[in-house]
Amino acid sequence: GAPSADGANGKLVLHREADLLKTSSGSGASSAVAGDGALVLAGSGKAAAAAGESAGKGRPVRSGGILVERKDNATTIPTPTWHAPWKLSTVLSSHLGWVRSVAFDPSNTLFATGGGDRVIKIFDLAKACVAANDALKITLTGHISPVRGLAFSERHPYLFSAAEDKMVKCWDLETNQVIRHYHGHLSGVFALKLHPTLDLLVTGGRDAVARVWDMRTKHQIHCLTGHDNTVGAILTKGTDPQIVTGSYDSTIKLWDLAAGKCMTTLTHHKKSVRALCQPTFENTFVSGAADTLKKWTGKEGRFIKNFTGHKAVINALAVNEDGVLMSAADDGTMSFWDYGTGHCFQTSSTVAQPGSLDAENGIFAAEFDLTGTRLITCEADKTIKIWKEDEHASEMTHPIDMAQWRKKCIAEAKRRF
Repeated sequence: GAPSADGANGKLVLHREADLLKTSSGSGASSAVAGDGALVLAGSGKAAAAAGESAGKGRPVRSGGILVERKDNATTIPTPTWHAPWKLSTVLSSHLGWVRSVAFDPSNTLFATGGGDRVIKIFDLAKACVAANDALKITLTGHISPVRGLAFSERHPYLFSAAEDKMVKCWDLETNQVIRHYHGHLSGVFALKLHPTLDLLVTGGRDAVARVWDMRTKHQIHCLTGHDNTVGAILTKGTDPQIVTGSYDSTIKLWDLAAGKCMTTLTHHKKSVRALCQPTFENTFVSGAADTLKKWTGKEGRFIKNFTGHKAVINALAVNEDGVLMSAADDGTMSFWDYGTGHCFQTSSTVAQPGSLDAENGIFAAEFDLTGTRLITCEADKTIKIWKEDEHASEMTHPIDMAQWRKKCIAEAKRRF
């Protein structure tokens, strides 16, 4: 088919060549045929003239080329989905050090946290949400440095933990004992993720590599090398690229799991990438660094858009089913975004528990529960905070500030990088 310009609205329209020849012979429409037989312009006389004019304003129509639609100056403003604001519901003071990691079990009844006090604590989620005294189920000791990564297995009664003591442990939750160690990291382990469909474990750390382990045999399958600095965040998924790593060298790498090779390197960030997250409802992911949050396509890592406005060191990102993205920072600030459009609908700051220093206003990890109705943040004031949506809020009480949003969209569209 050959393209033609529809003069009425300056759009590029595709017609079949057979139809164009019919119309040109029937209604005496003018069509410019290029030297190599490519049909460049077609339509009624007036439309053709208008199209020719608009082409003159944009780019001249080359012989043998096709007519390219000229971009209008009008920016399309996406309409953000309304989300209720989030508020603090419960504070749990249990750890004796900074709380560095959190994970939910597949049944959504328990969650585990790991901290600078070198222990892993497992809580009953329902009891923790109402601040019951018996919310803490068990405390697991065994690491000798801060616990930086936790993950529950979906297919086994196992909890995996990674810490700054170079150790990666597998805990059997039926006996509450360590049953496996994964040896190989040369320095502290900062991130840990399980593969969604295979029995694989991926860990990344200060030795600037991500290591892929066979859960059962404890063997290292791949050592994913290429980063120049600490690997601080990992994503795993069932489709290629099955592993995504974010590093303090400010790059993100997409890996081919079968070959153990890097498929793509994304160098858009200017600062350390400390957080990555992906939603369940679409094949995209978001990376967080001190300069900005960026959204990417999941398959080839094509850049989609910036989420600008959270000016802080982003330590944690979490997204739920409703499309609420939450970014948490080192200075205790939290931003809540509409995942689809990048509209920031709420900014808040966590409050350090009484008796803490102001400097202990920091968030290290955050995770939505499996229903997406509760958000857990792990903080520098040694507390675990549970947040929930404000049930009394509505679009009337908390409307979207469309004027401000439009202004921001237009300002960003005018930016030249």
